[in-house]
Amino acid sequence: MSAEIATKGRAILETLVAFDTTSRLSNLALIEWVEAYLANFGIAGRRVPNAAGDKANFYATIGPDVAGGVILSGHSDVVPIDGQDWSSDPWVVTEREGKLHGRGTSDMKAFIALALAAVPLFQQGRRPVHIALSYDEEVGCKGAPDMIASIARHVPAPMLAVVGEPTSMAVVTGHKGIALHEVRVRGHEAHSSLTHLGVSANNVAIGLMHELMELAEALKAQADPDSPFTPPHATLTVGIMQGGTASNILARDCRFQFDLRCPPGQDPLAILAPFMERVAAVDAEIKSRFEECGVTIERLSHTPPLTPVADGAAEAFVRSLTGDNGPALAVSYAAEAGQFARAGFATVLCGPGSIEQAHQPDEWIALDQIDKGAAFMVRLAERLAERPADRPEER
Repeated sequence: MSAEIATKGRAILETLVAFDTTSRLSNLALIEWVEAYLANFGIAGRRVPNAAGDKANFYATIGPDVAGGVILSGHSDVVPIDGQDWSSDPWVVTEREGKLHGRGTSDMKAFIALALAAVPLFQQGRRPVHIALSYDEEVGCKGAPDMIASIARHVPAPMLAVVGEPTSMAVVTGHKGIALHEVRVRGHEAHSSLTHLGVSANNVAIGLMHELMELAEALKAQADPDSPFTPPHATLTVGIMQGGTASNILARDCRFQFDLRCPPGQDPLAILAPFMERVAAVDAEIKSRFEECGVTIERLSHTPPLTPVADGAAEAFVRSLTGDNGPALAVSYAAEAGQFARAGFATVLCGPGSIEQAHQPDEWIALDQIDKGAAFMVRLAERLAERPADRPEER
Protein backbone atom coordinates (compact mmCIF):
# COMPACT_ATOMS: atom_id res chain seq x y z
CA MET A 1 0.00 0.00 0.00
CA SER A 2 2.84 2.38 0.82
CA ALA A 3 4.25 1.99 -2.72
CA GLU A 4 0.83 2.84 -4.17
CA ILE A 5 0.59 6.00 -2.08
CA ALA A 6 4.12 6.99 -3.13
CA THR A 7 3.29 6.54 -6.81
CA LYS A 8 0.00 8.40 -6.54
CA GLY A 9 1.62 11.10 -4.42
CA ARG A 10 4.30 11.66 -7.05
CA ALA A 11 1.62 12.14 -9.72
CA ILE A 12 -0.21 14.67 -7.51
CA LEU A 13 3.09 16.41 -6.78
CA GLU A 14 3.60 16.94 -10.51
CA THR A 15 0.20 18.62 -10.67
CA LEU A 16 0.79 20.82 -7.62
CA VAL A 17 4.24 21.98 -8.77
CA ALA A 18 2.77 23.02 -12.12
CA PHE A 19 0.78 25.72 -10.30
CA ASP A 20 3.00 28.79 -9.90
CA THR A 21 2.02 29.72 -6.37
CA THR A 22 4.86 32.14 -5.70
CA SER A 23 3.70 34.20 -2.73
CA ARG A 24 3.20 37.36 -4.78
CA LEU A 25 0.64 35.49 -6.94
CA SER A 26 -2.77 33.96 -6.29
CA ASN A 27 -3.02 30.37 -5.07
CA LEU A 28 -6.67 29.96 -6.06
CA ALA A 29 -6.02 27.70 -9.06
CA LEU A 30 -4.29 25.19 -6.79
CA ILE A 31 -7.05 25.43 -4.19
CA GLU A 32 -9.70 24.86 -6.87
CA TRP A 33 -7.85 21.75 -8.05
CA VAL A 34 -7.70 20.36 -4.51
CA GLU A 35 -11.40 21.06 -4.03
CA ALA A 36 -12.23 19.19 -7.22
CA TYR A 37 -9.95 16.30 -6.26
CA LEU A 38 -11.64 15.93 -2.87
CA ALA A 39 -15.08 16.28 -4.41
CA ASN A 40 -14.40 13.04 -6.29
CA PHE A 41 -14.39 11.36 -2.88
CA GLY A 42 -17.51 13.16 -1.73
CA ILE A 43 -15.54 15.54 0.48
CA ALA A 44 -16.31 19.24 0.78
CA GLY A 45 -13.98 21.67 2.46
CA ARG A 46 -14.00 25.25 3.64
CA ARG A 47 -12.15 28.23 2.18
CA VAL A 48 -10.83 31.00 4.40
CA PRO A 49 -10.00 33.82 1.95
CA ASN A 50 -7.81 36.85 2.39
CA ALA A 51 -9.33 40.32 2.40
CA ALA A 52 -8.70 40.89 -1.31
CA GLY A 53 -10.23 37.55 -2.27
CA ASP A 54 -7.31 36.58 -4.50
CA LYS A 55 -5.89 33.99 -2.09
CA ALA A 56 -7.40 31.47 0.26
CA ASN A 57 -6.62 29.00 2.98
CA PHE A 58 -8.50 25.74 2.69
CA TYR A 59 -9.21 22.85 5.00
CA ALA A 60 -11.28 19.69 4.80
CA THR A 61 -12.16 16.82 7.11
CA ILE A 62 -11.58 13.30 5.81
CA GLY A 63 -13.36 10.66 7.85
CA PRO A 64 -15.95 11.04 10.60
CA ASP A 65 -16.74 14.46 12.00
CA VAL A 66 -15.58 13.60 15.50
CA ALA A 67 -12.96 14.76 17.97
CA GLY A 68 -9.51 13.20 18.27
CA GLY A 69 -8.38 13.64 14.68
CA VAL A 70 -5.05 14.79 13.28
CA ILE A 71 -4.40 17.99 11.35
CA LEU A 72 -1.98 17.67 8.43
CA SER A 73 -1.03 21.22 7.50
CA GLY A 74 1.06 22.62 4.68
CA HIS A 75 1.51 25.95 2.95
CA SER A 76 0.56 26.25 -0.70
CA ASP A 77 2.90 29.13 -1.57
CA VAL A 78 6.52 28.88 -2.71
CA VAL A 79 9.46 31.27 -2.88
CA PRO A 80 10.36 33.05 -6.16
CA ILE A 81 12.64 31.66 -8.84
CA ASP A 82 13.76 35.16 -9.89
CA GLY A 83 17.46 35.34 -10.67
CA GLN A 84 18.06 31.65 -10.03
CA ASP A 85 19.84 29.45 -12.57
CA TRP A 86 17.71 26.32 -12.97
CA SER A 87 18.81 23.28 -15.00
CA SER A 88 15.20 22.42 -15.84
CA ASP A 89 11.77 24.05 -15.83
CA PRO A 90 11.00 24.93 -12.18
CA TRP A 91 7.30 24.26 -12.76
CA VAL A 92 7.79 20.76 -14.18
CA VAL A 93 8.86 17.93 -11.88
CA THR A 94 12.00 16.44 -13.40
CA GLU A 95 13.69 13.27 -12.16
CA ARG A 96 17.47 13.09 -12.15
CA GLU A 97 19.61 10.63 -10.22
CA GLY A 98 16.97 9.65 -7.71
CA LYS A 99 15.80 13.21 -7.08
CA LEU A 100 12.65 15.05 -8.10
CA HIS A 101 13.48 18.64 -9.05
CA GLY A 102 11.00 21.52 -9.13
CA ARG A 103 9.96 24.55 -7.11
CA GLY A 104 8.12 23.36 -4.04
CA THR A 105 9.08 19.70 -4.31
CA SER A 106 10.74 19.83 -0.92
CA ASP A 107 9.10 22.92 0.58
CA MET A 108 6.43 21.65 0.82
CA LYS A 109 4.16 20.33 -1.88
CA ALA A 110 5.39 16.73 -1.49
CA PHE A 111 3.82 16.56 1.98
CA ILE A 112 0.54 17.95 0.63
CA ALA A 113 0.60 15.55 -2.32
CA LEU A 114 1.14 12.50 -0.12
CA ALA A 115 -1.64 13.55 2.25
CA LEU A 116 -4.01 13.91 -0.71
CA ALA A 117 -2.90 10.55 -2.10
CA ALA A 118 -3.87 8.90 1.18
CA VAL A 119 -7.41 10.33 1.26
CA PRO A 120 -9.09 6.96 0.47
CA LEU A 121 -7.23 5.43 3.43
CA PHE A 122 -8.15 8.28 5.75
CA GLN A 123 -11.81 7.85 4.84
CA GLN A 124 -11.74 4.45 6.53
CA GLY A 125 -10.70 5.87 9.88
CA ARG A 126 -12.62 5.94 13.13
CA ARG A 127 -11.03 9.36 13.69
CA PRO A 128 -10.52 11.98 11.00
CA VAL A 129 -7.63 13.64 9.24
CA HIS A 130 -8.02 17.36 8.64
CA ILE A 131 -6.00 18.51 5.64
CA ALA A 132 -5.20 22.21 5.98
CA LEU A 133 -3.56 24.38 3.30
CA SER A 134 -2.44 27.94 3.95
CA TYR A 135 -1.26 30.87 1.85
CA ASP A 136 1.57 33.40 2.38
CA GLU A 137 3.65 31.29 4.74
CA GLU A 138 6.83 32.26 2.91
CA VAL A 139 6.25 35.98 3.49
CA GLY A 140 5.64 35.91 7.22
CA CYS A 141 3.09 33.15 7.95
CA LYS A 142 0.32 35.63 7.21
CA GLY A 143 -2.45 33.34 6.04
CA ALA A 144 -2.54 30.57 8.63
CA PRO A 145 -3.93 32.45 11.67
CA ASP A 146 -7.37 32.95 10.11
CA MET A 147 -7.47 29.30 9.04
CA ILE A 148 -6.40 28.08 12.47
CA ALA A 149 -9.09 30.21 14.11
CA SER A 150 -11.70 28.76 11.74
CA ILE A 151 -10.56 25.21 12.48
CA ALA A 152 -10.83 25.92 16.21
CA ARG A 153 -14.41 27.15 15.71
CA HIS A 154 -15.75 24.55 13.30
CA VAL A 155 -13.80 21.30 13.78
CA PRO A 156 -14.32 18.90 16.70
CA ALA A 157 -11.19 19.15 18.84
CA PRO A 158 -8.29 17.49 17.03
CA MET A 159 -5.76 15.48 18.99
CA LEU A 160 -2.75 17.19 17.41
CA ALA A 161 -1.35 18.97 14.36
CA VAL A 162 1.52 17.96 12.11
CA VAL A 163 2.99 20.79 10.06
CA GLY A 164 4.75 19.07 7.18
CA GLU A 165 7.80 21.27 6.72
CA PRO A 166 10.75 19.34 5.27
CA THR A 167 12.46 17.65 8.23
CA SER A 168 13.63 14.42 6.52
CA MET A 169 10.74 12.82 8.43
CA ALA A 170 12.39 13.56 11.77
CA VAL A 171 10.17 14.94 14.52
CA VAL A 172 10.93 18.59 15.28
CA THR A 173 9.49 19.99 18.48
CA GLY A 174 10.69 23.61 18.42
CA HIS A 175 11.35 26.48 16.04
CA LYS A 176 12.30 30.13 16.37
CA GLY A 177 9.82 32.94 15.89
CA ILE A 178 10.27 35.77 13.43
CA ALA A 179 9.43 39.47 13.51
CA LEU A 180 9.74 41.11 10.10
CA HIS A 181 9.85 44.91 9.80
CA GLU A 182 10.21 47.46 7.02
CA VAL A 183 11.83 50.86 7.57
CA ARG A 184 11.11 53.68 5.12
CA VAL A 185 13.06 56.91 5.04
CA ARG A 186 11.87 60.02 3.18
CA GLY A 187 14.72 62.44 2.59
CA HIS A 188 15.04 65.81 0.88
CA GLU A 189 16.73 65.87 -2.52
CA ALA A 190 19.63 68.19 -3.26
CA HIS A 191 22.89 68.08 -5.18
CA SER A 192 25.27 65.67 -3.46
CA SER A 193 27.87 68.45 -3.13
CA LEU A 194 25.44 70.53 -1.06
CA THR A 195 24.67 68.18 1.81
CA HIS A 196 23.57 71.06 4.03
CA LEU A 197 20.62 71.73 1.73
CA GLY A 198 19.03 68.31 2.00
CA VAL A 199 18.82 64.96 3.75
CA SER A 200 19.99 61.74 2.16
CA ALA A 201 17.51 58.97 2.86
CA ASN A 202 20.28 56.51 2.09
CA ASN A 203 22.61 57.97 4.69
CA VAL A 204 19.90 57.91 7.32
CA ALA A 205 19.04 54.32 6.48
CA ILE A 206 22.70 53.29 6.64
CA GLY A 207 22.94 54.77 10.13
CA LEU A 208 19.88 52.85 11.27
CA MET A 209 21.12 49.64 9.71
CA HIS A 210 24.43 50.11 11.50
CA GLU A 211 22.56 50.22 14.80
CA LEU A 212 20.75 47.03 13.88
CA MET A 213 24.06 45.32 13.10
CA GLU A 214 25.35 46.36 16.51
CA LEU A 215 22.22 44.82 18.01
CA ALA A 216 22.86 41.65 16.01
CA GLU A 217 26.35 41.40 17.50
CA ALA A 218 24.98 41.98 20.99
CA LEU A 219 22.49 39.14 20.47
CA LYS A 220 25.29 36.88 19.31
CA ALA A 221 27.15 37.60 22.54
CA GLN A 222 24.12 36.32 24.46
CA ALA A 223 24.40 32.82 22.99
CA ASP A 224 23.08 30.07 25.27
CA PRO A 225 25.41 27.04 25.18
CA ASP A 226 22.51 24.80 26.22
CA SER A 227 20.18 26.02 23.48
CA PRO A 228 18.85 23.37 21.08
CA PHE A 229 18.92 25.94 18.26
CA THR A 230 21.68 26.56 15.72
CA PRO A 231 22.88 29.26 16.06
CA PRO A 232 22.12 29.27 19.80
CA HIS A 233 20.95 32.87 19.96
CA ALA A 234 18.55 35.32 18.35
CA THR A 235 19.61 36.53 14.91
CA LEU A 236 18.98 39.77 13.08
CA THR A 237 19.60 40.31 9.36
CA VAL A 238 18.75 42.94 6.74
CA GLY A 239 17.22 41.21 3.75
CA ILE A 240 16.19 44.02 1.36
CA MET A 241 17.73 47.45 0.68
CA GLN A 242 16.47 49.89 -1.94
CA GLY A 243 17.22 53.59 -2.31
CA GLY A 244 18.48 56.46 -4.39
CA THR A 245 18.17 57.57 -7.99
CA ALA A 246 21.67 58.84 -8.91
CA SER A 247 25.10 59.06 -7.32
CA ASN A 248 25.06 62.86 -7.35
CA ILE A 249 21.61 63.32 -5.79
CA LEU A 250 20.85 63.12 -2.09
CA ALA A 251 18.43 60.20 -2.04
CA ARG A 252 14.80 61.08 -1.54
CA ASP A 253 13.62 57.58 -0.64
CA CYS A 254 15.16 54.50 0.91
CA ARG A 255 13.65 51.41 2.43
CA PHE A 256 14.97 48.25 3.98
CA GLN A 257 13.53 45.16 5.63
CA PHE A 258 15.01 43.23 8.50
CA ASP A 259 14.01 40.11 10.37
CA LEU A 260 14.63 39.21 13.98
CA ARG A 261 14.45 35.50 14.78
CA CYS A 262 14.12 34.66 18.45
CA PRO A 263 14.07 31.35 20.28
CA PRO A 264 11.23 30.72 22.73
CA GLY A 265 11.43 32.90 25.80
CA GLN A 266 12.75 36.01 24.06
CA ASP A 267 10.38 38.83 23.13
CA PRO A 268 11.36 40.43 19.82
CA LEU A 269 9.31 43.55 20.55
CA ALA A 270 11.18 44.09 23.80
CA ILE A 271 14.51 43.55 22.07
CA LEU A 272 13.61 46.10 19.41
CA ALA A 273 12.19 48.71 21.81
CA PRO A 274 15.43 50.79 21.96
CA PHE A 275 15.67 50.73 18.17
CA MET A 276 12.06 51.90 17.89
CA GLU A 277 12.93 54.81 20.17
CA ARG A 278 15.92 55.63 17.97
CA VAL A 279 13.72 55.60 14.86
CA ALA A 280 11.31 58.03 16.53
CA ALA A 281 14.19 60.34 17.48
CA VAL A 282 15.64 60.33 13.96
CA ASP A 283 12.19 60.96 12.53
CA ALA A 284 11.72 63.99 14.77
CA GLU A 285 15.19 65.31 13.91
CA ILE A 286 14.54 65.12 10.16
CA LYS A 287 11.07 66.64 10.48
CA SER A 288 12.55 69.60 12.35
CA ARG A 289 14.36 70.50 9.11
CA PHE A 290 11.89 69.27 6.48
CA GLU A 291 8.43 68.56 7.82
CA GLU A 292 7.46 66.39 4.84
CA CYS A 293 10.38 64.02 5.50
CA GLY A 294 11.02 61.44 8.18
CA VAL A 295 11.24 57.76 9.08
CA THR A 296 8.49 55.19 9.48
CA ILE A 297 8.70 51.57 10.60
CA GLU A 298 6.05 48.92 9.94
CA ARG A 299 5.81 45.46 11.38
CA LEU A 300 5.05 43.13 8.48
CA SER A 301 4.73 39.94 10.48
CA HIS A 302 5.21 38.55 13.95
CA THR A 303 5.25 34.75 13.93
CA PRO A 304 5.51 33.08 17.34
CA PRO A 305 8.06 30.37 18.07
CA LEU A 306 7.19 26.74 18.72
CA THR A 307 8.22 25.97 22.27
CA PRO A 308 9.42 22.39 22.84
CA VAL A 309 7.18 20.46 25.24
CA ALA A 310 8.90 17.76 27.27
CA ASP A 311 7.23 14.39 26.65
CA GLY A 312 4.57 16.12 24.55
CA ALA A 313 1.60 14.17 23.23
CA ALA A 314 2.14 15.25 19.63
CA GLU A 315 5.81 14.25 19.72
CA ALA A 316 5.06 10.83 21.20
CA PHE A 317 2.28 10.11 18.71
CA VAL A 318 4.25 11.13 15.63
CA ARG A 319 7.39 9.33 16.79
CA SER A 320 5.28 6.17 17.12
CA LEU A 321 4.48 6.50 13.41
CA THR A 322 7.92 7.43 12.10
CA GLY A 323 10.01 5.25 14.38
CA ASP A 324 12.15 8.29 15.17
CA ASN A 325 14.01 7.57 18.40
CA GLY A 326 16.60 10.32 18.07
CA PRO A 327 17.05 13.36 20.28
CA ALA A 328 14.50 16.14 20.28
CA LEU A 329 15.20 18.56 17.44
CA ALA A 330 14.70 22.29 17.11
CA VAL A 331 15.15 24.40 13.97
CA SER A 332 16.06 28.04 13.46
CA TYR A 333 13.59 28.80 10.69
CA ALA A 334 10.09 30.02 11.50
CA ALA A 335 6.96 28.07 10.57
CA GLU A 336 3.24 27.91 11.19
CA ALA A 337 3.61 25.32 13.96
CA GLY A 338 4.01 28.06 16.57
CA GLN A 339 0.70 29.55 15.43
CA PHE A 340 -1.08 26.20 15.83
CA ALA A 341 0.49 25.74 19.26
CA ARG A 342 -0.52 29.24 20.37
CA ALA A 343 -4.11 28.38 19.42
CA GLY A 344 -4.01 25.39 21.76
CA PHE A 345 -3.12 22.54 19.41
CA ALA A 346 -0.35 20.09 20.35
CA THR A 347 1.96 20.51 17.36
CA VAL A 348 5.16 19.20 15.80
CA LEU A 349 6.96 19.62 12.50
CA CYS A 350 7.48 16.49 10.42
CA GLY A 351 7.62 16.10 6.66
CA PRO A 352 9.57 14.62 3.75
CA GLY A 353 12.53 16.40 2.19
CA SER A 354 15.17 18.66 3.67
CA ILE A 355 15.17 22.39 4.27
CA GLU A 356 18.71 22.36 2.88
CA GLN A 357 17.28 21.60 -0.56
CA ALA A 358 14.57 24.26 -0.35
CA HIS A 359 14.57 27.83 -1.72
CA GLN A 360 17.52 27.21 -4.04
CA PRO A 361 17.77 26.67 -7.81
CA ASP A 362 17.08 23.05 -8.77
CA GLU A 363 15.19 22.50 -5.51
CA TRP A 364 14.72 18.77 -5.05
CA ILE A 365 13.38 15.96 -2.91
CA ALA A 366 14.90 12.49 -2.84
CA LEU A 367 12.70 9.61 -3.97
CA ASP A 368 13.37 7.77 -0.71
CA GLN A 369 11.82 10.73 1.11
CA ILE A 370 8.67 10.28 -0.97
CA ASP A 371 8.65 6.63 0.12
CA LYS A 372 9.13 7.55 3.79
CA GLY A 373 6.40 10.17 3.61
CA ALA A 374 4.04 7.65 2.02
CA ALA A 375 4.79 5.10 4.74
CA PHE A 376 3.97 7.75 7.35
CA MET A 377 0.57 8.41 5.76
CA VAL A 378 -0.24 4.69 5.66
CA ARG A 379 0.70 4.19 9.30
CA LEU A 380 -1.33 7.26 10.29
CA ALA A 381 -4.37 5.88 8.46
CA GLU A 382 -3.94 2.52 10.17
CA ARG A 383 -3.68 4.13 13.60
CA LEU A 384 -6.78 6.26 13.10
CA ALA A 385 -8.71 3.23 11.85
CA GLU A 386 -8.09 1.40 15.13
CA ARG A 387 -10.47 1.57 18.04
CA PRO A 388 -9.22 4.19 20.49
CA ALA A 389 -6.40 2.38 22.22
CA ASP A 390 -5.01 2.84 25.67
CA ARG A 391 -1.83 4.41 24.34
CA PRO A 392 0.07 6.90 26.52
CA GLU A 393 0.67 9.18 23.55
CA GLU A 394 -3.08 9.42 22.87
CA ARG A 395 -4.32 10.05 26.38
